[in-house]
Amino acid sequence: MVHSSPSPSKQHLIPGYRPVLEALLSSRIRILEIWIREGKEGTRVKDVISAAAEKSIPVSYKSGREMDHLLQGVAHQGVAALAGEYLYASIEEIVAGSMSRQGEALILAADHITDEGNLGALVRTGTFFGADGLVLPKDRSASISAGIIKRSSGALVNLPVARVVNLGRTLTTLKEKGFWIIGTAGESRDSIYDFDWKRNLVLVMGSEGKGLSPLIRGICDQIVRIPGSGRVESLNVSVAAGAVLSEIQRQRR
Repeated sequence: MVHSSPSPSKQHLIPGYRPVLEALLSSRIRILEIWIREGKEGTRVKDVISAAAEKSIPVSYKSGREMDHLLQGVAHQGVAALAGEYLYASIEEIVAGSMSRQGEALILAADHITDEGNLGALVRTGTFFGADGLVLPKDRSASISAGIIKRSSGALVNLPVARVVNLGRTLTTLKEKGFWIIGTAGESRDSIYDFDWKRNLVLVMGSEGKGLSPLIRGICDQIVRIPGSGRVESLNVSVAAGAVLSEIQRQRR
């Protein structure tokens, strides 16, 4: 089978040692070429070159001026990868992977989170706490980009991400498969510390400004809140997810 190269509009640059190594290790990020600044040496550079060689990915050496021009305003550390589109997992793959933890399957869903920084941090938080996968809606949502790969700091190697046309329909399907759909909202009377998290579940995190949409709220089996001091109205989505996921892990262990 002959694979055609991605069109230029579908290519992107991944800067920095760790994001580049993550991309090289991931089966879902197609690396076309590695760029290294001329004269750049050290163990980390050798690790990148070795990982690229294992996958027969060409390495090009560029001047510092050329690297700075191609990655204007980006802290690239003298290393970058030219990549094609991210290859999303299917929701079926994520469910199948979660079934090894029957009764403790944990899938994250993002209800139209548009900020790349927040989504990248959510990917990292979900991976840290052992989520089985992340579900994103196709429209009105950030997608997996070079920026998110960088912000996730290596987490995407271990967290499959699915992108679906209709998040509500997907959550309904997961509910039919035995998953509890749990949302978070500050006005709920039910604390995350009182809920029994020992079950297969999907934790849905709302968008930055609007929280959970009315449609998704209606699908949720339970809405829970994170108790706080009341001095701050809300938390960043990745911080909120971390608080809930920490309690899930505490109960399950």
